[in-house]
Amino acid sequence: MSDPITPSTTVREVEVAIAGAGFGGLCMALQLQKNGIHDFLILEKAKEVGGAWRDNHYPGAACDVQSHMYSYSFETKSDWTKRYAPWHEIQQYILDTVKKHNLRPHIHFNQEVVSAVFNEGTGRWVIKTAGGETIMARHWVLASGPLHVPAIPDIPGLKDFQGKVMHSAQWDHGYDLKGKRVASIGTGGSAIQYVPEIAPDVKQLHVFQRTPAWVIPRDERSYSGLRKFLFKALPFTRTLHRWRCYWTNESRLWPILNPWMAKIGEAALKKFISYQVKDPALVKKLTPDYTLGCKRILISNKWYPAFNRPNVELVTDEVREITPDGIVTKDGKARKLDCIILGTGFVVDPRIYMKSFELRGLRGHTVQEDWKVSPTSYYGITTANYPNMYQLVGPHTGLGHNSIIFMIEAQVNYIIECMKLVKQKGADYIDVKPEAMTRFLGEMTQALQGTVWSSGCKSWYQTADGINFAIWPKSTWRYWLETRKVNEADYVFGQCTGKALGTGAGKAQGSGAGIGALAGEQAMARMAQR
Repeated sequence: MSDPITPSTTVREVEVAIAGAGFGGLCMALQLQKNGIHDFLILEKAKEVGGAWRDNHYPGAACDVQSHMYSYSFETKSDWTKRYAPWHEIQQYILDTVKKHNLRPHIHFNQEVVSAVFNEGTGRWVIKTAGGETIMARHWVLASGPLHVPAIPDIPGLKDFQGKVMHSAQWDHGYDLKGKRVASIGTGGSAIQYVPEIAPDVKQLHVFQRTPAWVIPRDERSYSGLRKFLFKALPFTRTLHRWRCYWTNESRLWPILNPWMAKIGEAALKKFISYQVKDPALVKKLTPDYTLGCKRILISNKWYPAFNRPNVELVTDEVREITPDGIVTKDGKARKLDCIILGTGFVVDPRIYMKSFELRGLRGHTVQEDWKVSPTSYYGITTANYPNMYQLVGPHTGLGHNSIIFMIEAQVNYIIECMKLVKQKGADYIDVKPEAMTRFLGEMTQALQGTVWSSGCKSWYQTADGINFAIWPKSTWRYWLETRKVNEADYVFGQCTGKALGTGAGKAQGSGAGIGALAGEQAMARMAQR
């Protein structure tokens, strides 16, 4: 537990504290400025802004959402070079936006948050960082996002490998892959981008695949000089283009909600794979046996042709162990290696990547206890018994068909409305009712039924027990409509005692019944998806 706050403790007091300087945290900051709230700071664990786009700079890294949709609606860009921007262009967009709006004075770098405790006496969050800072904030926004902790597979012998090991999100550009024997473990969103890029340089590339992905063609076209000129000279043209991209993406939801339509797409994609890959045996191994859309759909024009190269091997046998000089599969075959690349994605379950993070709310509530069954919240934003705490890209707000920036903007607007309500009512805090969370979870569970997400496959959208906690199973415009206005009936507006309490004081009580009901709903959700 944290130490009690005493009068001698020096703290930095702010109205709003934000964890994370990626797209979410920066959007929160920009909209706070727009609404006249300038007393805020961003706590960033790294030494630069950008989040996933700062960290993921492996060869071929690019976005799988159209450039004009993968940017803020209030800060559009006229000169995107391609339909789908490479990582460095997105990172530069973030840097330019930070500079334009003078956000750097509000950002504390190298300050990873290790503790956030709600003080019931003062109505403030007491936030501590690994860098030694202590912040006291009225409002607390978790904007770290779900894709920032690399998932390192638990493979026997990995630590004993004598060659080079790197995760795709920790790419070492100083290591020369030319002429090397390389293994890529994983065939997800990162691997399908870097594998085709490094294949021409390496001596031998072994691609270890556990489950094949559905990969669709990518629009690689560049924007012409004339098009970019028109976007700049006539801003409404890029607004129209953005809306076209939006509705094109929304149309992709129909096959997801109606699996019979997905089957039609599968038939076309199977022909596409057969056309792209010469070896029939490889075609079979690269063709998924689950419904299109159940796992994340990937986009690439280079992935399938890479397996036509004589120096690229697709390995579907399970890895038995990693030896000091290579990998041995279950069939006993040993492959000598110089380098192992982990394209194994990220830890997306917050119960895992937050397991050592102290997050304590009213009456001693902790997320480790409240999220024991599954992560949950109300519209992925507020959580019962954690007053004035908000999440961006929280549970049930992830997407499989459109831009997460759209969802982030809706969430940020909702959070600011919550802040305004607290001030208007003269309250110290706003806290969502447990029954509102239970109702919301029931709606999500029901909406998931009959979709491709409940068709039986395992994905990172789910907990280890099979509960889909990540996906928003409706149209994004529905989310926008439902979060445009805060339903005050779903919230409690609280007053503090005025007496400063120890930050770890008190035991969980009171609202436990609501959380118990919520856990029951989660158990039902788990059973429904089996």
